[in-house]
Amino acid sequence: MTEPFAVGTGTSTAEGDLTVPADAIGVVVFAHGSGSSRHSPRNQAVARALQDHRFATLLFDLLSADEDNDQARFDIGLLRDRLLRALDDLGRHPGVTGLPVGLFGASTGAAAALSAAAARPDVVRAVVSRGGRPDLAEDALAEVRCPVLLIVGGNDDTVRRLNKAAAGQLPGDRELVVVPGAGHLFEEPGALEQVAEAAAGWFERHLPDGGDHAFAL
Repeated sequence: MTEPFAVGTGTSTAEGDLTVPADAIGVVVFAHGSGSSRHSPRNQAVARALQDHRFATLLFDLLSADEDNDQARFDIGLLRDRLLRALDDLGRHPGVTGLPVGLFGASTGAAAALSAAAARPDVVRAVVSRGGRPDLAEDALAEVRCPVLLIVGGNDDTVRRLNKAAAGQLPGDRELVVVPGAGHLFEEPGALEQVAEAAAGWFERHLPDGGDHAFAL
């Protein structure tokens, strides 16, 4: 079941889509990359795969139409704060109460997801990054306590190097997965499917039995 989900930003409202399978075992909040939106076909494809694995998903626009510019797209602090607001709003939603929480970030959204995980260690249980820029999370990397999966394309040389360096700064459980032959957007045949399966596996491993890492009213 999919329903509209509005996230308060303090000055406006960010539109989102919340999908909750009847037998959901966790909820994954998406943070898209620069210049993208909740309508990103890549994130939607991953979201559908996660739903098939019994995860609820929330895709929402980190920026309103008036805010969507190059400066805001790379303002990791702003994007992190939007994610935190989404987590707060989602925590009050009866459809996901008690479900453990994960974050899925792409490109600059990965930095926002890691920063949000560092700020909410009692809520965020796992993070997955797709072609992400974890280096933009800067000092927050050392504060991330949850397990982190970094997925990069084998042909995305610069981002692969940045992710390898960031993995060395993460203090907890982390893994770097390289999808052979894939570029930054994972547009090659079968590449995005590998991303989705790796993400689902990571969340299945780390989200169930969330304990304190679960929403509660």
